[in-house]
Amino acid sequence: MCFHKVGKDGTAKCDAYYTGGVEKVYGVVFAIDPMEKENLDRVEGLGQGYEEKTVDLQNDFGQILQAKTYYATHLDPRLKPLSWYVGHVLIGAREANLPTHYLSSIESIESLEDEDRRRDAEERAIHST
Repeated sequence: MCFHKVGKDGTAKCDAYYTGGVEKVYGVVFAIDPMEKENLDRVEGLGQGYEEKTVDLQNDFGQILQAKTYYATHLDPRLKPLSWYVGHVLIGAREANLPTHYLSSIESIESLEDEDRRRDAEERAIHST
C-alpha cells in the first residue's frame, strides 16, 4: 500500500500499488449490488485518477477470488497524506482485524496536519458518532 495517489485536494491518498512481484496486501473484499456500481465509480473517481482492473486474491482460507479494484493512475510520490486521512485508513484496518504489523506500518506513515481546520474536524467527527 502506497500513499502516492494525487487526491482531489492535492494531498496523497492510498492505493495498493503493484510492483511486479508477488504482492501481499491486506484488505477487505466487499460484494456490492450491481445497481450501485455506477455510484461507487463516481464517488471513487473512476476515470479521474483511478482506473479499474480485475485481480486474483487469496482469502484467509486459501481460496482464490476474482475481484475488481480501483488503481491509481495520477501518482506523485513526493506528496504526503493528511493525518485525518491516515486515521480513516487505520480505523478501517482495525475494524477489519488486519495484522498488527500491518497496522503498525500504517501508523508509521508520515502525514501532514490539515490547514483547513473545519474540514479536519468534520473528517475526524465521522468516526466519533
